[in-house]
Amino acid sequence: MSYLDKLLEGVEVEWKTLGEVTNVLRGRRLTREQLSSDKKFPVFHGGLEPLGYYEQKNRPANSVMIINVGASAGTVGYSDVDFWSSDGCYSIEHSEKLNNKFLYYFLIGEQHFLQSRVRKAGIPTLDAPVIEKIPIPIPCPENQKKSLEIQQKIVRILDTFSELTAELTAELTAELTARKKQYEYYREQLLSFEEGEVQHLPMGNENIGKFIRGGGLQKKDFTETGVGCIHYGQIYTYYGTYTNKTKTFVSEEFAKKARMAKYGDLIIATTSENDEDVCKAVAWLGDEDIAVSSDACFYTHSLNPKYVAYFFQTEQFQKQKRSFITGTKVRRVNADDLAKIKIPVPSPDEQARIVSILDKFDTLTTSMSEGLPKEIALRKQQYEYYRDLLLTFPKE
Repeated sequence: MSYLDKLLEGVEVEWKTLGEVTNVLRGRRLTREQLSSDKKFPVFHGGLEPLGYYEQKNRPANSVMIINVGASAGTVGYSDVDFWSSDGCYSIEHSEKLNNKFLYYFLIGEQHFLQSRVRKAGIPTLDAPVIEKIPIPIPCPENQKKSLEIQQKIVRILDTFSELTAELTAELTAELTARKKQYEYYREQLLSFEEGEVQHLPMGNENIGKFIRGGGLQKKDFTETGVGCIHYGQIYTYYGTYTNKTKTFVSEEFAKKARMAKYGDLIIATTSENDEDVCKAVAWLGDEDIAVSSDACFYTHSLNPKYVAYFFQTEQFQKQKRSFITGTKVRRVNADDLAKIKIPVPSPDEQARIVSILDKFDTLTTSMSEGLPKEIALRKQQYEYYRDLLLTFPKE
């Protein structure tokens, strides 16, 4: 803030609505037949990724755009090349009072507000008057040259910070990708044993474990508190390799008639829309028994719970699983077929050793409270923090 005060040097900051300073322009619709990948100008409609390319442009480079329809309505973007604005994309007309990049950075800070004002009925839509009424700071309004110089200095700082953040994020993302590949490599190696080194037994072997189908738990049965439960859809959208807390609950009355998993059981999604997600699994490590939904089953067994969960992530398991997948639109693997899949069964000490190694990789690559993902999130938060500081102007 002291830097911003010095930059302003006590000059007045006038707040005007965006509609008083410039115009919000709606684009013009094109048909898909008019688009082609070999044409020059990107076409934006309903998202910040080009819908395609067109032979003409209707907006100049260095323009701010705001998506006005669909799931991305209210999202603020910036194009540094000439483009075609379709009717699902507003663009802000260039104004002699505003640096376009300055306006872009400021409106990024208003993005949550814009998204909150999207009309949800039918197709999500953002109306132009919502944008036009947003107050915009104009530093030193009596001296346009100085005003634009102040705006440009702020832009230069934020551009530099943005570039540094992007570089750091790219480096951290590359590191995370490398760690994940390393994790996958060691997981495959640690769970692969030479012929005769350990027994490979069917998972349904009576000395190892059995698969039990989940009960009739549906989302409508969820309660705010009560007995923990895991719905099959949560296994591939919410949970990782293991957990000791559930996202949702059911009433104690419902739990009395539900299929219940205990500590150490592996809970498996037996249904999915794709082959990758079917048979995603999470080890339950909580103290209390929990309810398991239909379209899932749980594996109660005598092995190390995490060892079994890691085995389900290996190519060794995936290769066996694929031969049992049935269905077209909905892909399934039933509990009886899961029981036929063979798992290597080393000693309990060896299982624990493998788990100890893989836990470290799992924490590094997936935990948002430890490791690289947290560092990536912190870099983005740091950038947003300084961006907001530089764009927080005094108000009357």
